[in-house]
Amino acid sequence: MKPTIRTLSLQELAVLVDWAAAEGWNPGLEDAAMFQAADPEGFIGAFVGNEMVAAISAVAYGIEFGFIGLYICRPDMRGKGYGKAVWNAGMKRLAGRTIGLDGVAEQQANYRAMGFSPAYETTRYSGRKVGPSGRADGLRLLTTELVPDIIAYDAHCFPAPRRAFLQRWLQAPHHGLAAINSRGASGYGVARRCRSGFKIGPLFADDMKIALQLLERLAGACEGGDLSIDVPSTKLDFIAALNAAGFVPTFTTTRMYKGPPPKLGLQRLFGVTTLELG
Repeated sequence: MKPTIRTLSLQELAVLVDWAAAEGWNPGLEDAAMFQAADPEGFIGAFVGNEMVAAISAVAYGIEFGFIGLYICRPDMRGKGYGKAVWNAGMKRLAGRTIGLDGVAEQQANYRAMGFSPAYETTRYSGRKVGPSGRADGLRLLTTELVPDIIAYDAHCFPAPRRAFLQRWLQAPHHGLAAINSRGASGYGVARRCRSGFKIGPLFADDMKIALQLLERLAGACEGGDLSIDVPSTKLDFIAALNAAGFVPTFTTTRMYKGPPPKLGLQRLFGVTTLELG
């Protein structure tokens, strides 16, 4: 049966996030509402009758960059073309932009065949405690008055503006910290509670010292489970510090792009915001 393709409501997006939990992706407790803020039209489902059978996120960050994620077909509906239908709808929606995604190893050949090229690997590290990283006088709780500074700083770290997303992502119940010096922001990090433990993301900083200070303070605010952070494989010294603190790698994805890759470097990127939205 040919499916109906349409934008998801918030309630339907919450169902998709539940599907992600069933796949073992351990989403955040507030992810549906937080994700929708990034692009309310960017979550697409395939429906047979009144039942959602497949879905995808195809979030547009302006006219030059977009990101694909949350690509899931209901297990009992696989092999019927419904996943391909939402994939095509998502790609059509983001046409004309550079498109990013984070692909697991077993899907990378498929993504290559669709025109995506690898950029760098990201590994998820999980642990409970981060060791002392030195005095951190410049760290401040991320309050409303700091949000404009953080949005401006984020523009140096992410491939496209994402003001609407950050205005939600930086709010409670997420826990955000900013590193502030005499020149303004020099880094920030956000922790969110997930179905199990917490995830840190993003973690952006001018240097590794600031990144570790932010991570240590965020870890201290997260009681009741492991911390997880998705780290680019190029951050060898930062990874060594995580290993020394007892963090262990759990799985690896590869950031891939279709179209010209973003010119933004990885210098400030110590932890990816989310694998679903980039």
